[in-house]
Amino acid sequence: MEITKAVFIKSAVDNDGIENVNNLPEFMLCGRSNVGKSSFINALTNQHKLAKTSQNPGKTQTLNVFLLNESFYLIDVPGYGYARVSKSVKESFGKMIENYLATSQNLKLVFLLVDYRHKPTADDITMYNYLKYYKIPVCVIATKSDKVKNSERKKNKEAIKEAFNLTKDDRLIITSSEKNLGLNFVKEEMELHLEKSE
Repeated sequence: MEITKAVFIKSAVDNDGIENVNNLPEFMLCGRSNVGKSSFINALTNQHKLAKTSQNPGKTQTLNVFLLNESFYLIDVPGYGYARVSKSVKESFGKMIENYLATSQNLKLVFLLVDYRHKPTADDITMYNYLKYYKIPVCVIATKSDKVKNSERKKNKEAIKEAFNLTKDDRLIITSSEKNLGLNFVKEEMELHLEKSE
């Protein structure tokens, strides 16, 4: 699948704010703060400024809605695990994400982004287990692979698989937004779930 058109639609604080009249399929993007979600969106859509990137974690504080190929939505949710965000804000982010997951009628797949350089955090594992418990399809995306030495790649990949207890039926895609690596596999995964919804 080629993504030929991508536009930012709106920001919202709950699912009521993103319910669409076109009833289009949705893909959610989540991960800890500073994992590279905005860079991932920009690389995936081949648009350098579609999603605003920042050196400061916690930039995304709403549900950000992008329309791709005029046929499906990408929903970027606030990052979790940022220490400088107050407890009340963390709770509001959690409720925002939980509300979306519980009420969306069009969600096809969640992309859970983790940093390939490090073991998944406790928050990553909690999010993954939450999605699995509620039988929400999830694909793990390991970002920033260009920053991992070749000698460490296998070890890091195994650490991710072990942390999430991934089986051969679970999907793990290694990517680099900087080098445009692995993004075709992500698009194939999206296409697969779009075909399932037809």
